[in-house]
Parts: sequence; structure tokens; C-alpha cells
Amino acid sequence: MDPKRILAPAETADALARTAFVHDGDRLEAAYRTPDFAGAVRVLDAVAPVADELDHHPDVRLGWGRVVFELSSHDVGGVTSRDLELAQRIDVLAVAAGAQRAE
Repeated sequence: MDPKRILAPAETADALARTAFVHDGDRLEAAYRTPDFAGAVRVLDAVAPVADELDHHPDVRLGWGRVVFELSSHDVGGVTSRDLELAQRIDVLAVAAGAQRAE
């Protein structure tokens, strides 16, 4: 799959179905709940090396008991296979770190 081709929501739906991520316009977004601030930081700590490995970094909002990830390929102005791969990996890491998928 061309890593610079913008994907439509219909193209990402199956891959995101079992994750916390939703395809909203030109980005993917997911929120996770944790019991406290340290738990949210642990989720982010788990994701950081993978983002570096993929050389593709999410925008993150971090707060007490909550971490939100937003993914978009800014160089092409939308969601690409790079975002989809990172979203799937983030979801596995977040759940493994003890986070719950937030509504």
C-alpha cells in the first residue's frame, strides 16, 4: 500500500473496528482511560518507542487518568497506511499497559 495515499473512512473501518480509534475527517483519534495520571504516562511511555521506530508521531493530550492520541499524515493532509499501522500498535500497547478504551 502506498504510504502517501490518503485513505477514506470506508478503507480503515475494518482495521479499526476492534480498536479505540475512529476515523474522523483527516485524522484518527482514540481516547484511553487509566486509574491515574501515572497510568496515562505509562501508556504514553509504551507508545513513544514505537512511534520513534516507525518515524511517525502522534499528537497527544495527556491528563489525569486519560490519554488521547490523534494521528494524521500532515505531509499529505490525511490518514494513510502509516497512521493505520500506528493506530493498531497504539491500541495493543495501551491495553497491555492497563488502559481501557474510552467512549
